[in-house]
Amino acid sequence: MDSEKKDNSGNMGDSGNTSRRDFIRLAAATGLTIGASRKSSGESRTYLTPRDYESQPKRISPSDKIRLATIGIGGQGSSDTGVALRVPGVELVAVADVYDGRLARAKEVWGDKVFTTRDYREVLARPDVDAVIVATPDHWHAQIASDAIKAGKDVYCEKPMVQLIGDGAGVIDVWKKSDRIFQVGSQRVSSIVYQKAKELLASGVIGELNLIEAWFNRRSPISAWQYSIPPDASPQTVDWDRFLGRAPKKPFEPIRLFRWRNYRDYGTGIGGDLFVHLFSGIHYVVGTNGPSRVMATGGLRYWNDGRDVPDVLLGLYDYPKSNKYPAFNIALRVNFADGSVEPTSFESSGFRFVGSDAVITIGNGVTVSRKQRPKEPGYTINTFPKALQDQFLKEYREKYPEDRKQTVLSGEESYLPPPGYSDSFDHFTNFFNAVRSRTPITEDPVFGFRAAGPALLTNQSYFENRAYGWNPDTMRITGE
Repeated sequence: MDSEKKDNSGNMGDSGNTSRRDFIRLAAATGLTIGASRKSSGESRTYLTPRDYESQPKRISPSDKIRLATIGIGGQGSSDTGVALRVPGVELVAVADVYDGRLARAKEVWGDKVFTTRDYREVLARPDVDAVIVATPDHWHAQIASDAIKAGKDVYCEKPMVQLIGDGAGVIDVWKKSDRIFQVGSQRVSSIVYQKAKELLASGVIGELNLIEAWFNRRSPISAWQYSIPPDASPQTVDWDRFLGRAPKKPFEPIRLFRWRNYRDYGTGIGGDLFVHLFSGIHYVVGTNGPSRVMATGGLRYWNDGRDVPDVLLGLYDYPKSNKYPAFNIALRVNFADGSVEPTSFESSGFRFVGSDAVITIGNGVTVSRKQRPKEPGYTINTFPKALQDQFLKEYREKYPEDRKQTVLSGEESYLPPPGYSDSFDHFTNFFNAVRSRTPITEDPVFGFRAAGPALLTNQSYFENRAYGWNPDTMRITGE
């Protein structure tokens, strides 16, 4: 799961009281519950109230329990499973993985009663499995998710939804022909912080949106995918052929399994692992279907460990005008060898939604920073002859009288989640609520592919050294 911390505190000028009233009014208008506020030394913060899923657990009858299976119980799958089991009324009944050590560990953590297998199809064949988490390497997502839907299971599929752009339409088609719940695993879509950012943006507080910047910086070997390789990894303890699946056939090489994100045969690099999170958050906040043009650059700058994907990636994107917002641009970047000092030891990330009147920043919370524009434009007349300066000033003051001159005002307001808040927990709660109620969810396969498509196209742009057109509505490459 993503970990991100950012100090969004700030100082307010003399306009603090007025700004405060404006934000309280705005919060009331947008309808998101806010908790206690604190203001000291000119700084104003509001604490968002989380959903009370855990504080008021519901009684779940045995017949209403959701029986869960996890396919791919590595680092992400284990984390997902742990969070999912915090949701009341969810029980783990089965696990599949190609490495025997992970199957043994699953029984150590969740009990001997958990069924384990190397073959995910045995999990899908079980009548006691209601829903599955698909947390395999990316090249298996489309196949296993589709098989799970056809087997009558509800699906929580880790991002990116697919490894290849060509897989997207097929998964969406399988899902649309079913009555299954399908949620993609980018937790920002369920975050109270991003919900607040969405409401603030829609309120018009920043004026006209023109640019969005988003980034991840990482500083440790593990966060750059240098995962540990178990000493007992061998052809006897690993189902190598099953791991390879549709990927090119290769002799057993454990590094390719346990550090699969480093290889294009199985993963999607920075684009599919991290850019897709950024796209998901942006698309949710803005309410957009995606970009119309994609351009990327970057390189393998530091982690020369045999990987064939870049460790620095930058993307530029054109977003078309919509009925909500004017056309705007996005700039994304990820650096796996960032040496700066940041609030966290291994990772930092953030978003800036830049408008004509203010900026919304998302880090640990969401902050709006405003600096009011003066009503008069100012002048640069020192190089004019004196007579022309006098003439200019006379005409200027007729248009902009000094008594109407507006003082430049600034203000900043932060909305913070409570300590320990987990958007991942909210994301799984939303999924299981939909499983019970059979109601639609936000991050379905269409939303998921509209985030994955531009992320995967970023990779293509980088490797092919060219810009790509993208139709965000039909989710297809254009101009080819």
